[in-house]
Amino acid sequence: MPDLQYTHELTIEGDVVTKRYVDTTPGAAEREWRALTLLAGYVHDLVPEPIAFEDGVVRMSRLGGAPMRGLVRREPRHVTAMADALTELYAAVPQPVLRTVPVRPWQREAVVEWVGRRCAAWQPRDPQADRAVKEGLRWLESWSPGESGVRPVFGAGDGNLANFLWDGTRVRIVDFEDSGRSDLAFELAELAEHVSMWVDGEVEIAQRFELSAPEERRLRECRKVQALIWLFLLSHDSPRNAPGTFERQVQRVLATLGA
Repeated sequence: MPDLQYTHELTIEGDVVTKRYVDTTPGAAEREWRALTLLAGYVHDLVPEPIAFEDGVVRMSRLGGAPMRGLVRREPRHVTAMADALTELYAAVPQPVLRTVPVRPWQREAVVEWVGRRCAAWQPRDPQADRAVKEGLRWLESWSPGESGVRPVFGAGDGNLANFLWDGTRVRIVDFEDSGRSDLAFELAELAEHVSMWVDGEVEIAQRFELSAPEERRLRECRKVQALIWLFLLSHDSPRNAPGTFERQVQRVLATLGA
């Protein structure tokens, strides 16, 4: 989701996690609960088990493990386990059932509109950043992805590496507030371009999946729009961002666009 806003409060009591959503995230609690209850019928020990839902509060089981973003050293086995977890998630919901699941938020139309508005409102900053915005808008106005390369999957909707927990054996997945029906290339693009996937050392998850030629093309195009999203998200100073993160993102955008 192209935002960095605070969305919920977490309370942990023993093996139970209570997630209380704030009013500025309409539908988030419902999406989280729908994902957990749906996936409970198709996967085992991959996501939290649903316990209760009422008035924007989701109670679920607590999963053990360390967030992958917090690992001092990420090894190939960690990325392999992450790819295995994602493969299981993407294939979990049978296609007839998946067709009944609402499309996840922040799909192509929403992100194109969001990026377009920020390109239009951009104030000159420095030559490289200005060039990235200019080239991004030029590309965005000509992007017509169509339906080629679309493989429907259930998407978690959040590429943050902190949502993948390594327990020493396998990886589990948390945080489904933006989940829903999506497609494989779009989900992999969001993962690949999330700042957490490269700022501390590149985690190239997309190459762990076998994609058709149309899916590869769609992945490349979707990575461009995701890189642009992060260009604007990182353009504001934040103590959460290491010095130079925005400048690195500018170069990622230019490289992704081939500019």
